[in-house]
Amino acid sequence: MATGPLSPMIRRRPPAPPPPNPVSEPAGDIPAEELPEESARIAEGTYRQIRDYSLVLLSQGIVHRLERSPEGPFEIFVKPEHEPRAKLQLELYRKENPPREANPPLPLSVSAQPVWVLLVPVVCTLLDFSGKVARMHSLGLSDADKVMHGQWWRTITALTLHADARHLASNLLTGYIVLTLMSYRTPLARMAPFLAIASALANFCTVLTVQTDFRALGFSTFVFAAIGALAVIEFRLMPRETHGQLRRFAPLCGAASLAVFLGTGENADILGHAYGFIAGIFCGFIPKKKALRWGTPTTLTDLIWVAIYFAIFIAGWKFALA
Repeated sequence: MATGPLSPMIRRRPPAPPPPNPVSEPAGDIPAEELPEESARIAEGTYRQIRDYSLVLLSQGIVHRLERSPEGPFEIFVKPEHEPRAKLQLELYRKENPPREANPPLPLSVSAQPVWVLLVPVVCTLLDFSGKVARMHSLGLSDADKVMHGQWWRTITALTLHADARHLASNLLTGYIVLTLMSYRTPLARMAPFLAIASALANFCTVLTVQTDFRALGFSTFVFAAIGALAVIEFRLMPRETHGQLRRFAPLCGAASLAVFLGTGENADILGHAYGFIAGIFCGFIPKKKALRWGTPTTLTDLIWVAIYFAIFIAGWKFALA
């Protein structure tokens, strides 16, 4: 037996197992076997409200499921045994964060959403000013005689050109404000292609009205179409039971007054502005009312609408420069 000082025995504890994850799937994607069909509905509301409620339940480890009812609102379901605790957590959250009214006034804040829409007139106008593309101005403006003789693409390309820097700046400023307000009601990706087509049709209607000796250009027709669409959206969202039938026309009357105020000037294309506003009114009926009222998540389909928007102007310039 070896002699000498004895070394103390060191016993190492086995590593503790990781804590179990109370929610095995992300909120809104709970498997059916974990949450049966006879689960209890604990809340309904807009997409943003239900998304916040889902985060509250997720933070407490309460398994739940998100669904959208046929009427429009989004709903949250939990297991019956979790219903009292889930309702308590949501009630505590609502006390600290009172829900907004059904149709709150639109906030005016800085948003990046309109930037990609306004990128088209900015890039095309700067290219025109730089002179890098030969005869871009003369090939792209809306000339009534040439449009009547088959050059329909000018109704599209004219939207992207401007007379000077002041003309460009005024259209960008008003366009940014109107598109920012619209982005709070519906994703711009789902409206921009229709507004572009409506603006081109408005330019074509102007050509049909004047027919000869008329030239026009500028993004203002698109802006007025957006004003018309936003007015109709607000008209559709105005609650009848709160404001009455006549009060619902306030957004339309206000937008029409704004269009008249902005559309006058020494060199203003009054007909183009008027036709753009009218065409935009029809665009305001494109979004479904339940999507406007309750909100909707952004999907990959929105990228397709963005691509269609840019493709409209690319196609117009391809014909113009051919």
